[in-house]
Amino acid sequence: MRALVTGGAGFIGSTLVDALLARGDDVLVVDDLSSGKRGNLAPGVELTELDIRDTGELAKLTAEFRPDAVYHLAAQIDVRTSMADPVHDASVNVLGTLSVLQAARDAGAGAVVVCSTGGAIYGDGAPLPTTEDEQPEPESPYGMSKLAAERYTRFFVRAHGLPALVLRFANVYGPRQHPAGGAGVVSLFCDRARTGQRPTVFGDGGQTRDFLFVGDVARAALASADRLLAGELAGEVFNVGTGTESTITELAATIGRIAGLDADGFAPEFTPARPGELRRSCLDPSRGLAALGLPSPTTLTDGLAATWAWHRARPGQL
Repeated sequence: MRALVTGGAGFIGSTLVDALLARGDDVLVVDDLSSGKRGNLAPGVELTELDIRDTGELAKLTAEFRPDAVYHLAAQIDVRTSMADPVHDASVNVLGTLSVLQAARDAGAGAVVVCSTGGAIYGDGAPLPTTEDEQPEPESPYGMSKLAAERYTRFFVRAHGLPALVLRFANVYGPRQHPAGGAGVVSLFCDRARTGQRPTVFGDGGQTRDFLFVGDVARAALASADRLLAGELAGEVFNVGTGTESTITELAATIGRIAGLDADGFAPEFTPARPGELRRSCLDPSRGLAALGLPSPTTLTDGLAATWAWHRARPGQL
């Protein structure tokens, strides 16, 4: 199969690329390298450095490659950036997604998997674990732009017959997530443990998240494309999470234990909460697990152990 992956040089995208290569697919990565890295990709993987908002060039490239499946992961992912510059956030996440949808439609792609966010779309106050039936109430421009991208995706399904679906991710973590920029808290805490520093917690540490291992994301994306290629599930929206809440202080303690650190020495340092961030977030993944035929999610302990091993093996390289 021929697969085009936008944002494929990033943390999640490169993990998906590895999974595609492992099953023998021909892969083309499109990434502007604003946060992704060539070094995340296996030798020989074809990479085109391109901003997805360059509609003409993306359409030309996609038409020439003629992918069976398109996996759209390129995005502006930082809530703080969206609060400071909502125009840029919308430009990347809304206009960029439109560019990808049009290119996929015109090239005749048989499957388009659009990657979105769970926590930032549902908002505070949603019942937990949150199902796909819950009314979206974004608390940040980031959540609003991803919701708009979802709705454009479903429009292309209805108006153009595009075989596409949406995956709403929980808080993804794992190897290759760089502790800088819009990195997740797991990567930041692992880096602190690696460098002998205490973790910084914004707020009181009682806020919760649903931490999702990156390998589970790749499995969900592959299964989604396979079902779309089989003529099923177009227009659907699925949560991809674990259904389990963990507080930020619990996360810090678990990482400290896995890293073999003294609990007092790795106790969090607390700073004021940041605007636009949710108090609690947890996704119900049961509908997607059943529809896509996925195994149970990776446990937090197993996922953190794999992530810590990756950080520990790369001292001075991050």
